[in-house]
Amino acid sequence: MGIENKTGNGGAMRGIAGIVLVLVVFAAAGAFWMSRSAVKAAPAVQSSNAAQGDAVRGKSLFERRCGSCHTLDNDKEGPRLRGVYGRKAGTVASFKYSDGLTKSGISWDADTLDKWLTNPEKIVPDTDMDFLLGKPDERADVIAYLKQLSNK
Repeated sequence: MGIENKTGNGGAMRGIAGIVLVLVVFAAAGAFWMSRSAVKAAPAVQSSNAAQGDAVRGKSLFERRCGSCHTLDNDKEGPRLRGVYGRKAGTVASFKYSDGLTKSGISWDADTLDKWLTNPEKIVPDTDMDFLLGKPDERADVIAYLKQLSNK
């Protein structure tokens, strides 16, 4: 007939193994379908490139990357930047801005700062600022720092 299992429970073991295999397959399939429905049900992300940044890293980046032209409290080659978040562009009375920036009507928030730091010429043609921050995480960190300084 067939080969007999000396322990006498071979059939039972194969049955349990089969049940375990079926449960594993069903669990994996369930996790797959639940993850797909979670993706479909996830809320839409804002289209803005401005992400949440780290103000501590932003301070360090500001000092290293922006500090040659800007300070927080005094004008240099660029205007002072304390309080820039929430401020209308071109309004620090002691600084001579480009005509384009003065007439732009921009108010600095996370979205406009992100666009500005990505490519100043694209947001305001003929601007005097020719520096940009190409990495989105660095922009987000600097913006978080500037926002923190503006108490917004």
